[in-house]
Amino acid sequence: MNNPLFWLIGAVFVAAGAVKGVSGMGLPTFAIALLGQAMPPATAATLVLLPSLLTNIMQCIGPHARTLVRRLWPLWLGVAGATVGSPLPDLGTAGNDARITMGAVLMVYGAWGLARPALPDLARHTRVLGGLAGVLSGALTAATGVFVMPLVPYLQSLRLEKDAFIQALGLSFLVATLALAVRLGHMASSGVPVPAIGHVIALAAACLGLWIGAHWRQRLPAPMFQRALYSVFLGLGALMLARALAA
Repeated sequence: MNNPLFWLIGAVFVAAGAVKGVSGMGLPTFAIALLGQAMPPATAATLVLLPSLLTNIMQCIGPHARTLVRRLWPLWLGVAGATVGSPLPDLGTAGNDARITMGAVLMVYGAWGLARPALPDLARHTRVLGGLAGVLSGALTAATGVFVMPLVPYLQSLRLEKDAFIQALGLSFLVATLALAVRLGHMASSGVPVPAIGHVIALAAACLGLWIGAHWRQRLPAPMFQRALYSVFLGLGALMLARALAA
């Protein structure tokens, strides 16, 4: 535990778990954005897999699964297929380009969250637009390890009830996490290996953060928290992009 890397992993995943506990999303995005400042994106994505998988399984539980499967299967099929099969450069092969892409995605996501643009109701076009959103999200997942764009705006455009939306996020992120795990399995040598204890610390810290965030959820004004979170994403994305372009 004297290794500074372990302290970094613990701190990042407590914070990322708290973000998810408050908002129902953001653990992999927040963790990869922070870890990506100190390690290769492929290594950061590998560390995120287990905490993201287990916390998303918890979020998947709910009464809306059957309805969501009928509506969202094109989205999930596109996410899984594009994440696993995208021919574009990915975390293991893109080198510095992966940091550039990740920085750009984080900046777009942060700016979109701060602007909160009005979204059209796309509930009647789930097959075509859902598949397209899934393919784009999957390609970006393979390239960056971050699976929020355009997946989250698409889900918001469906006008789901709050509980159904939270469950839809969990199921969608679960699909993306499993697909990314398959993709990362084909590029195990691309990142810097992290000892097994690092993955245990990441999981334990994420669970602690999730518990903290669940308690904060009742006390923090949601709009204020969301503005702060999107501002952090925007700032981290700008920092990552600037460092990557200067390299």
